[in-house]
Amino acid sequence: MRGDGNASRGGEAEGASSASPFAVPCRSRDEAMKADLHIHSTASDGAWAPDRVVRAAAAGGLDVIALADHDTTAGVAPAIEAARGTGAEVIPAVELSTTRDGRELHLLGYFVDPAAAPMRAHEEKASVARLERMEVMVARLREGGVDVAMDAVLRAAGSDAAVLARPHLAQALVLSGHADSIADAFDRFIGDRLPAFQPTALLDPADGIEIVLASGGVPVWAHPPGDLLDPLLPELVRAGLRGLEAYRPLSGADQVRRIERIARSAGLLVTGGSDWHSPDRNPPLGDFHVPSGTLDPLMEEGRR
Repeated sequence: MRGDGNASRGGEAEGASSASPFAVPCRSRDEAMKADLHIHSTASDGAWAPDRVVRAAAAGGLDVIALADHDTTAGVAPAIEAARGTGAEVIPAVELSTTRDGRELHLLGYFVDPAAAPMRAHEEKASVARLERMEVMVARLREGGVDVAMDAVLRAAGSDAAVLARPHLAQALVLSGHADSIADAFDRFIGDRLPAFQPTALLDPADGIEIVLASGGVPVWAHPPGDLLDPLLPELVRAGLRGLEAYRPLSGADQVRRIERIARSAGLLVTGGSDWHSPDRNPPLGDFHVPSGTLDPLMEEGRR
């Protein structure tokens, strides 16, 4: 699948119900609303179940969150249900894993319909591919003398996980005594470009954009690598990209200004989020939120 810049989000997403529970919220916004547009749960590699994420976000003062698990929307429905009565709103989202020339590039899809046929097909493919990828990484570790079992990875992931991800393997390495922490496991064993690393080779970025568009969503390039922004962005814009993620807790001011400038020049939205995974790896939910004026353009785009 390749986007041609003419993909449309108008009307219903393919395979979606006309009475979708994932419609874009329509209540008015003001400058004081706090939003975190990039959060994970146990549906992929987060530490907390979707309902607990929502409760913590509301307790932390967040008005709007986007649950954007890796290659799955399994946490969206329970998150929306948990948000009822809290005053917080949940944007249905996903973070697709794409690959270009051996580099992993992540694509956020906001307002996707989990019932859309393209999204369901991607999730089924991703579940199998991520299991196979994990088996490759476990085999490479064992070949290098690091004895970790696939069963340990599955136990670390737990029954809620719809897909396997590297933090599950990192946790298994900690529990088996090979690493002192999740960060240590990434630094010494499974980080990018280390011998055991295997990219999640699911699809090309342009194909990911098409999946988001065909599922009724707004595609945004997550934490775009600085060296790829200029050469790759024109192609992705032609494919239908609608935004760039700029606001993140550890992003420097120069980096943020550069992404803002590039986004404005290309007519793109600017979004952001904490990329929250766990209380051990990240500050409390609510400590970070996107700047005023970020949310309204995204919500308006989601209503188109």
